[in-house]
Amino acid sequence: MIDPNATQRLFCFGLGYTAGRLASSLLADGWTVGGTCRTEERQRALKDMGIDALVFDPEQPLADAGAALGGATHLLNSVPPGRDGGSEIEGDPVLAAHKADIVALAPSLVWAGYLSTTGVYGNTDGALVDETAPLNPTSDRSRQRADADAAWQGLFESNALPVHVFRLPGIYGPGRSALDQVRAGRTRRILKRGHMFSRIHVDDIVQTLRASMDRPHPGGVYNVADDEPAPSSDVIAFACELLGMEAPRPIPFAEAAKDMSEMALSFWRDNRRIDNTRIKEDLGVVLLHPTYKDGLRAQLGAGE
Repeated sequence: MIDPNATQRLFCFGLGYTAGRLASSLLADGWTVGGTCRTEERQRALKDMGIDALVFDPEQPLADAGAALGGATHLLNSVPPGRDGGSEIEGDPVLAAHKADIVALAPSLVWAGYLSTTGVYGNTDGALVDETAPLNPTSDRSRQRADADAAWQGLFESNALPVHVFRLPGIYGPGRSALDQVRAGRTRRILKRGHMFSRIHVDDIVQTLRASMDRPHPGGVYNVADDEPAPSSDVIAFACELLGMEAPRPIPFAEAAKDMSEMALSFWRDNRRIDNTRIKEDLGVVLLHPTYKDGLRAQLGAGE
């Protein structure tokens, strides 16, 4: 257990949507937080929140990483590899720039986390996937993620860094949900028989990360998903129902795929359901939003 009287400091590479929610939660409990972002505008907003923020460009490492990381008891990397992370560098851009600095922290770190993706499992034709499943990514983006996932696990195996890997499906929450898509008129109800997607509310990611921080198990790998994988068309239909709007007409996948980007097609290539048993049994997580219906209802009820 973390000593509640000790000063805890998180340093996060990539203070985006999810990590930013975690940072806000920790700040409210008296932690100090530092980390990186992509732009000076975001840096100013984070500093206004009380976060020691630095702009990180994968092509140009932090000028004084030792000072930036100094005092960190907890470390999180949420920067995706490759172009998704704003880099042409192969592999994880954080490790490419600062692996030695991170390894040097090992003796003082209580916990380190890496936000990976369930895309590393590839296609299982709808079968349930737990953390013991082989990695079989089907896209370049997911292959890069699998490599980064393995690289962070390697830091535990080779350097005793207290790494925990969290594999995330689609993330939704305030500002990033089917409700927002429906309101903006950016929805299509695409039907592909038997195709399921798992998802997770951002606040359930935050509580899972905090549960792991409170109960570190270096080397641990966790699927972070809710209890109800579902077709995306069902989620859109339910969001429309909540908003009192007529659901868009269903579009067969074969028709919709004609004008999809390669990235969009890649999301439809894999059909799998994610098993979340481990976060419940090992970390004691009780999901705030066990299903997408719970999450969307709560979001609408909060005026979000």
